[in-house]
Amino acid sequence: MDLSKYFNLKGKVAVITGGAGTLCSEITKAIGKHGGKVVILDISEEAMEELSNELNKKGIENLAIKTNTLDKESLKEAAKKTIEKFGKVDILINGAGGNKDEATTGPDRSFFDLPEEAVKFVFNLNFLGTFLTSQVFGKYIADKGEGTIINISSMNAFTPLTNIPAYSAAKAAISNFTRWLAVHISQNYSDKIRVNAIAPGFFLTGQNQYLLMKKDNKMLTERGKTILEHTPMKRFGKPADLISTILWLISPGAEFVHGVVIPVDGGFSAFSGV
Repeated sequence: MDLSKYFNLKGKVAVITGGAGTLCSEITKAIGKHGGKVVILDISEEAMEELSNELNKKGIENLAIKTNTLDKESLKEAAKKTIEKFGKVDILINGAGGNKDEATTGPDRSFFDLPEEAVKFVFNLNFLGTFLTSQVFGKYIADKGEGTIINISSMNAFTPLTNIPAYSAAKAAISNFTRWLAVHISQNYSDKIRVNAIAPGFFLTGQNQYLLMKKDNKMLTERGKTILEHTPMKRFGKPADLISTILWLISPGAEFVHGVVIPVDGGFSAFSGV
C-alpha cells in the first residue's frame, strides 16, 4: 500500500497563528518541509522575519503578516493578504496563546488579588483569539467546502492545574469550542471540513519557563519536579514532539477524525499519581 498520498500536503495553504513562537515555528517548518505553503501570523515582527528568512533558504513558500488575533480587522487584513498571495486557505492552526505572570497565583499573589485586566488578557488571548481567527479564516474554508482547523488546547482542559485559573479556563473553553465547531461546520457547511485540537502536556517555552525552572535554568522548581513525577515519560516535551500529530491531523490520512482533542503529553493524563 502506498501511504504517501495519505500524508501529502503538496500545494496546501496553511495559516498558523503564533506561527513564529517556540512551538508553532517548528510546526510551520514541518508543514513547509512536507510540501505546504505557510502563512505566519504573529505579533512579533522580528521573530517572523527570522523564521521567514529560514524558510526562504529552504525554498518553502511563505508569507509573514504581523497580526493581532484579538483584533478582527487585523485578522481580516491578514486574510485578504493571504488570498491575494495564495488564493485559498486549506488549513488553519490556531496556535497563538499563552499565560501571563500577573494572572498567576503564588506566594505573593493570592487568587483574590488577581487583577481583572490580567485575567481578561489571558482568557481572551487563548480563547477569543481562537474564536475570532476561526470566524475570519474559517469563512474561507467554509466557502471552499473543504479544509482543516486545528486548535491548541492543553492538559489544563482535562484537569485544571494549580496557580493558573485564567489559562485553565480558556483552554477548557477551546476544547469545548473545538467540538462545537466540528458539529456546526458539518451540519451547516460541509462534511469535508474537519475541526480537531491537540492538548500538549508540559513543554518548556519562554512563557512557562519561570514556573518550571529556577532562574539559572539548570534546576527544576518544585512545580517542575511535581510535573515530571506525574509524567510517566519523565521529561518535558520538545517542540518536535507535536509535529507528527499535527501532520497526521491535517493530512488526508485523518479524513475520518473529527471533533476530538488529542493529548500529546508523555502520559501525564493517564497517570492518577498513585
